[in-house]
Amino acid sequence: MSPPTALVLGETRFPFHDLDDLGPALEAALGDAADATLTTDKDALTDLSGYDLVIDYTTDSTLTDDQREGLLGFVADGGGYLGVHSASDLTSLADGDGGLDHRDDPFPELRDLVGGHFTGHPEQSTFGVDVVDDHPVTEGVDDFEVYDEPYEVDVDDDVRVLARMDHPDLPDHPVVWVKPYGDGRVCYASLGHTEDAFETDSYRRLLRNAVGWVAGA
Repeated sequence: MSPPTALVLGETRFPFHDLDDLGPALEAALGDAADATLTTDKDALTDLSGYDLVIDYTTDSTLTDDQREGLLGFVADGGGYLGVHSASDLTSLADGDGGLDHRDDPFPELRDLVGGHFTGHPEQSTFGVDVVDDHPVTEGVDDFEVYDEPYEVDVDDDVRVLARMDHPDLPDHPVVWVKPYGDGRVCYASLGHTEDAFETDSYRRLLRNAVGWVAGA
């Protein structure tokens, strides 16, 4: 059986989440779990008929009406959505000079899709990730350590948290969760600021599991 087809959407405008730099590491982490197409063209969201899932690695979540409706309609109709790291940053905007501006509130439609949003982070460090729920996304994944940027997130009460952080500043903080969205499946994983994260075997296993689960494979 062929692997699910995935549109991997990212950006190159921010050096800290540059798809040109980190895209190869993300693609390697996915391995043969997905037939991945990497792009920075948000207009690809207007026609997702050739894909089984979207893997979101964007920082600026500004979308046109057509782009937003394409993404939300795709997932609501049964498509998969895997948000990675910066996908939960729903308040940052490009300032036009290579930096960031910020919204007071997250984009509401995308906040509903993801089930949570980024609010801040301590410095990059090595920290533990504890698997707290048996699920197809965590199958075969044991507790692990990773060097990455630990994300603080505000998360809905009704998401199903699968892994939590073992970090002195963010104890027991959600790292991975899943939720339904219409007829589709959503998974969000907050790791992925560094190549180290994408090279961590346990995180690779988790991402590959997530691809299969959100795609309904």
